[in-house]
Amino acid sequence: MENIINYFSTIPSSHRSLILVGGITFFWLIESAVPLIKFSYNKWQHAAINIFFTLTTIVINFALAFILLKTADWTVSNGFGILQWLPEMPLWLYMIVGLMLLDLIGAYFVHWAEHKVKWMWRFHLIHHTDTWVDTTSANRHHPGESVFRFIFTTAGVLIVGTPMWLVFMYQSISVLLSQFNHANITLPKALDKAISLLIISPDMHKVHHHYTQPYTDSNYGNIFSIWDRLFGTFMTLDREKLVYGIDTHMKAEENNKLGNLLKIPFQEYRAPTGGKFGE
Repeated sequence: MENIINYFSTIPSSHRSLILVGGITFFWLIESAVPLIKFSYNKWQHAAINIFFTLTTIVINFALAFILLKTADWTVSNGFGILQWLPEMPLWLYMIVGLMLLDLIGAYFVHWAEHKVKWMWRFHLIHHTDTWVDTTSANRHHPGESVFRFIFTTAGVLIVGTPMWLVFMYQSISVLLSQFNHANITLPKALDKAISLLIISPDMHKVHHHYTQPYTDSNYGNIFSIWDRLFGTFMTLDREKLVYGIDTHMKAEENNKLGNLLKIPFQEYRAPTGGKFGE
């Protein structure tokens, strides 16, 4: 455990980059071998758009990283936050509790809010416009969303009282699992179901990318699947019935053009089928 803590306390930027790039490359290759859906699309053009959004997220997170670092250091030095108020426990248990709390407060609740708060949804729906969900879709987030996600992540670190090594560990796991559950891969249904009892599996997350409600507003989990079951947001849908995208932006000129994707949050609002925000 000490070696793990020491590693994530001083993890080089090159290692974090390797996790990101290595994960995309790994799942990209698997997608080619065992695709869930055989898309008829320009995979490179699609990837270029999603990688652009990945790069903007990296730049924003890097530019604001000192805020996250100062927040984590402050919580530890001042004994503030849930983890700091809990009784002493073994390091392995401290790690698991910390990861779960970060996942709940800094990821699940934020994702849920993005679907319930209109101005947040305007930015988040860029992620949902992707009609060809694959491993590059994991970081398809509008720069505006990347900014407020960072703010909420920092708030989560403050509330949980998370040391920076645990933040880096959580982010590393999150990157790989997001690439995994967005990947256009086929797992045996029984295996996928078993995986979803603990973490977000591909089939479980793909339901969230189905193009209509109520499926769009379900399965908000990031790493652990327990939160959706606990808060009643868990749904299933046969993989054969999946249709990706969001029903308000199904035209290619809207969901597959970078210029338009950047403008969507500022365009006239369109309510999805079934209504949203009283529209």
